[in-house]
Amino acid sequence: MSGPAAERTIVFVAHTGQVSGAEKVMLDLIDVAVGRGHRVRVVSPDGPLSGRLPAGVDHVVIPPLGLSGERGLARLAGGGRLVVDWIRAGRILRRVSRTADTSTIVNSLFALPAARIARPAGRISWLVHDTLSSGRQRAVIRISAPVIRRAVSVSEATAVPLAELGLPVVVAHNGVTWPVTALSTDLHDPPVVGMLALLTPWKGHAIALDAVAGLPGVELEFAGGSFPGDADHVAALHARAGGPDLAGRVRFLGHTDLRTALQRWDVVLSASVTPEAGPLSVLEAMAYGKPVIGTDHGGTTEFLRDGAGVLVPPSDPAALAGAISRVLDDAGLRRSLTAAARRRIADGHDKSTTLPRMLDELLSG
Repeated sequence: MSGPAAERTIVFVAHTGQVSGAEKVMLDLIDVAVGRGHRVRVVSPDGPLSGRLPAGVDHVVIPPLGLSGERGLARLAGGGRLVVDWIRAGRILRRVSRTADTSTIVNSLFALPAARIARPAGRISWLVHDTLSSGRQRAVIRISAPVIRRAVSVSEATAVPLAELGLPVVVAHNGVTWPVTALSTDLHDPPVVGMLALLTPWKGHAIALDAVAGLPGVELEFAGGSFPGDADHVAALHARAGGPDLAGRVRFLGHTDLRTALQRWDVVLSASVTPEAGPLSVLEAMAYGKPVIGTDHGGTTEFLRDGAGVLVPPSDPAALAGAISRVLDDAGLRRSLTAAARRRIADGHDKSTTLPRMLDELLSG
């Protein structure tokens, strides 16, 4: 890796104006870039993201670049609209990314085709927050590959399929605030398990509901918002939570302060049914000393292996229920999990170190 680049204009591109884990990482990188004296522009749809940009950072509006939970013929129509929106976004991006002193960083898979259309100066760096699990994702990458100069992956698991597709890829891990004071591992009465994740199907909230349904006396909380296109899914989650085996034991908290949520919970779940790249919610819970149970794939495996958490097969409510019971019933296990997790954060996921290195990797070469 070469050293940090000289001052330049950096254009960050996102496919959504919402703020979830990937956008939080981008906002942190923007702070580092501004602190180094770079000129920064953000190209994204309108939404909460634009309201969180630092003073002096320009926002350039593009259409939303993604499907919104459509099915059947509506999905085909949505795909047609997406192609049109890629073209529109590409033309807008071209106007702000073609000068020689500009570096373009694409923060999301579904913004890549817009970058292919824009053909930014020097091509692009892609910050990879998605572990490939579908043919649709691979098709987007193949379409966009000619403009990808370098892919910077947030976990080893995410890097492997990109290398297999022939992309030049390096790993720069996600990080969180460190040090922080550990929260108590004493159990609430009744005990509470929680998830901090958008209410979208692949995050596995339905699996968590089925798991806790078989654990009388255990309560479940979901913290996080949702996309408009997931309204039917959210309604189904509420309906399941109101069933006789769960009634009165499930709470939907909406957007909640991280530390406040973690203080309410005895165990944190990451139940994603497809692989996550490097989930910040897992790292944050580990930093605060909350025991984490996660599905055994993607970056979650890397975070929790070797005693830093408990790993279970994806889409397996019985295995998840067994793991919850084991952690809740064993105070010694909770202490060992949290001690190992906090060591892992200290050793490799302190964002005061990870973020500058990530930006260096995105700008180098």
